[in-house]
Order: sequence, then structure tokens, then C-alpha cells
Amino acid sequence: MIPLLLAGLILIALITSLMLALPALARPTLPFGVRVGVQRVSDPTVIAARRLYARLTVVAAALAAVVSILVLPGAGSAAAIGVIASAVTAVDLLSYYGAHRRIRTAKLAGGWTTERRQGVAVDTTFRTDPVRVPWSWGLPALAIVLLTAGIGWVRHSSLPATLPPLFDYGAGSTRREPTTVLSAFQPVIYQIAITVIVVAALLVVLRARPDLDAARPKGSARRYRVYLRGIAVMSLLSAACLNLSLLFAALRLWEIVTPAIVWQVAVYVPLIVLLGGWLIWEIKVGQAGHRLPALPGEELEDSGLGQRDDDRHWFLAGTVYINRRDPALLVHDRLGSSSWTLNLGHPIAWLLLGVLAVALIVLLGPALAGR
Repeated sequence: MIPLLLAGLILIALITSLMLALPALARPTLPFGVRVGVQRVSDPTVIAARRLYARLTVVAAALAAVVSILVLPGAGSAAAIGVIASAVTAVDLLSYYGAHRRIRTAKLAGGWTTERRQGVAVDTTFRTDPVRVPWSWGLPALAIVLLTAGIGWVRHSSLPATLPPLFDYGAGSTRREPTTVLSAFQPVIYQIAITVIVVAALLVVLRARPDLDAARPKGSARRYRVYLRGIAVMSLLSAACLNLSLLFAALRLWEIVTPAIVWQVAVYVPLIVLLGGWLIWEIKVGQAGHRLPALPGEELEDSGLGQRDDDRHWFLAGTVYINRRDPALLVHDRLGSSSWTLNLGHPIAWLLLGVLAVALIVLLGPALAGR
């Protein structure tokens, strides 16, 4: 069971790398989801929290690796990998929350919010001249959808009477179901859904409230504009990667290729490229683009203001935002990644979550029922 052990160790290394990168990618004024002023970025409490979190994360990975070496060779199922990976993730998240609590406690006890006059930065050009969707970068995703649909159309008339169901980008081999238009073109339907969802989400994100720094309003606004365009490009390329995985899965589903190991791996290669691309891009730009190089004069920019403290509206270490007085529906999260979260204090947010839940049930229900 050496392959099982290697898969487990690789997964542990991947989880650990992502968790170590998370606080490093965050804006310096948002350590572990806590809003602090620029004068407190290098505070001993913040530095100590970072070091302790890194040590606990590495220790958790080392213990998980030892357990994997002892358990996985004798395990008869890949489920053991999932259990160990879940345990590592849970420990890392608890460590992250612990660091969040330590910094927030020090902030409240030390009165950090009173050290600077608080304010917000606003740039109206994001409304009058918003970042446009770079539609040309969406052509690969569209081309893959059309290619998949074309291959499926040609192959449809010669398909066998039954097909294996499509599970997790791969074709199952233990059960078959009658061939219908819906079952045969399931990969194309998923491709269309992915492309539409990515474009719709992108249109909303590009219109969402910018996450600007009151201490450096001009520099952060310029960086954020560059950052948003990068988000748009990466999102459209992500749709292309997901669609490519579904194309490879469709070739197996339609029995155009034999279910050899090479095709089983090929289905997941675009997903690995997608994950690696996002990680490299995140390291380069950082949260809200704060890692992007400054233009001459921006290094010394300081308005004398501190970003308005809104920690009371953020929960679970900066992952959940609830503010009934905030008209914004979508806000940039505090995890250090290029992601946004809904304002759960906004009534429309719950309507969207309900629609999403229904859509997931409709899309995944038949597959889950067939397992």
C-alpha cells in the first residue's frame, strides 16, 4: 500500500503548505483576521502569534506523517487518508483561531484602536470607471465547451444502450444507467453551468466594494484595480481548467478512450494546474494586491488615519461578516486569500444561499442517490 501512503503524505504536505501560507498572504494590518493599525504590524504580540501558529502547524503535520506511516500501509481503504487529513485541517484551524484570539485580546487590552483617528478610504472611480471583464480570457473556456459538445454530438448516435454515471470528474465502472440525452451530455451541462457561474460571480465581484487602506488610500486603490483585473483573468482561466477536466471525463464516459490510468490522471491534471496557478498568483499579489510593487512615492504614503475598526462585525476569525447597517452584499474576506464573503446581515444574502442550496440539491442529488 505504498501508493496510499504517498498520497497521504502528499495531502498532508499540501494542507500544511496552504495553512502556513494563509497568514503570510494576508494584509499586514489584518493578522489572523484582526484589524490593527500600521503602527502595530510588528507588535511583539503579533510576532509571537505568528511564530506559535507556524510551530503548531508544523508539529501537527509531523504527527500526522508519523500516524500515516504507521497506519496507512495496513489500511485497506483510502478513507483513512481522509480521516488524517481532516484531523490535520481541524488542528490547523484551531491554531489559527487561537492566534486570532490572542491578537484580539491584546488589541482590546492595549487600546490599539485609539492610537490613530479612524477613517475609511473611498474611490468613486471604481463606480464611474469599473474594472471590465477581460472577455478574451474567457475564450478558452468557451472553446472547450464547444469542443466537448461537438464530440458528444458526433458520438451520441453510436453510444451504447447504457453508460456509467459521471462521478467526481470520472466515470464509474460498477454501475450503468440507460443512455439518455441528459446522461450523455452531463459533462457539457456541467461545463455550461461552471462557465455561467464563474462569469456571474465575476460580474458581482468587480462591482463589489473595494477593500482600500485608509492609511494608504492612493496606493491601495491603484493596487486593488490591478488586483481585480488579475482576479478576472484567473477566474476565467479557472473555468477553462475545470471544463478541460470535464472534457477528459467525457471522453471516458463516452467510451472514446479506455479507462486506463493515464486518463484517470489526466482528469485531475488541470485541477492541479489550477490550484498551483492560484497559489503562485496569491503569493505574488497578496490579499487585495498589497504585495504588488509600489510606484515612486507610494512607499512613504501615510494619511495619518487608521482603518475603521469593524472587528465586532466579523466572526470565526474573520470568515463570517454580519452587519445589518452595511448596504454592501459582498465584502472581501479576511482570510488572506482572494475570496469574498456575503454580508449575512443583508436579507438578500439568505435568499442567495437558499437558491444555492436548491441548485446543489438539484445538481448533486441524482449522483448522491446513485452511490
